[in-house]
Amino acid sequence: MPIYEYRCTDCGLQKEFFQKVSDAPIAACPACGGASFSKMLSAAGFHLKGSGWYATDFKGGGKAAPKPEGKESSGETKPAESPAPATPCGGSCSCH
Repeated sequence: MPIYEYRCTDCGLQKEFFQKVSDAPIAACPACGGASFSKMLSAAGFHLKGSGWYATDFKGGGKAAPKPEGKESSGETKPAESPAPATPCGGSCSCH
């Protein structure tokens, strides 16, 4: 859900609000009731709700254990693939 920042030019109140993209802008200042309450142009912000990739994988600062490479779902180890040779001949000729 996006976070929008508003400012009132009458009283100077500056506040952030969670709003849907489809919601109408807030017209009246919640502090003074003035009609000069408008959205500010600021850096984009958003709020992630529920569980998901952010909450489970990145929010904790990278504490998730990395998955071991070469493991398949059956628990057997898959042999590591050798990298492709850097030369077109495969290194078996006398050109290098």
